[in-house]
Amino acid sequence: MRLASLLVLPQCVCNTLGLLLYNCFKEKVKLKASPLLAPFVCVRVVTKGDYPELVRQNVARNIQTCHDAGMENFIFEVVTDKRVDMPKNPRVREVVVPNSYRTKTGALFKARALQYCLEDDVNILTDEDWIVHLDEETLLTENSVCGVLNFCSDGKHQFGQGVITYANGEIVNWITTLSDSFRVADDLGKLRFQFSYFHRPLFGWKGSFVVTQ
Repeated sequence: MRLASLLVLPQCVCNTLGLLLYNCFKEKVKLKASPLLAPFVCVRVVTKGDYPELVRQNVARNIQTCHDAGMENFIFEVVTDKRVDMPKNPRVREVVVPNSYRTKTGALFKARALQYCLEDDVNILTDEDWIVHLDEETLLTENSVCGVLNFCSDGKHQFGQGVITYANGEIVNWITTLSDSFRVADDLGKLRFQFSYFHRPLFGWKGSFVVTQ
């Protein structure tokens, strides 16, 4: 039983190495190639549809951020269980998951919604396109958009995970905000080291800001 406490040691070592070996505070991410030459990117936002106004505001804000970063070949897909009535925009596609839809494996919630988007009669993407998975409350920054474009243009790997920070806006609850700061350290340390060095999710990854081809 006492030796069982050592099971956390590999995670502690990887977390420390990630924080020490990689620069966590890059001021500006530079594009490695022209955004015009970048592959097509679909930013897929998953929501239950309980807060439609929040979804509409965040999608509009993220689209503007993509434009500010110079992104050209992209579209936003809002995947929802309830219709949120997204404003008409050639950059936005709303996908409502039918109540009757069932996956072959019986997956539920977010996995069910994401699988519905991949069905042949729903999917509009090709195998060469890229998907950036976001939650309804996640906001992009110009640096994160440039990082996504660099990752997709590089083409070395088919899966990637980005860093998510918290408390960038108005702080509603200090206790929960400080608790979330642990997740940022996890991103910058353990998760970043496992992907950069091993290129594998040895300790898992998060469900948002996942980039996949």
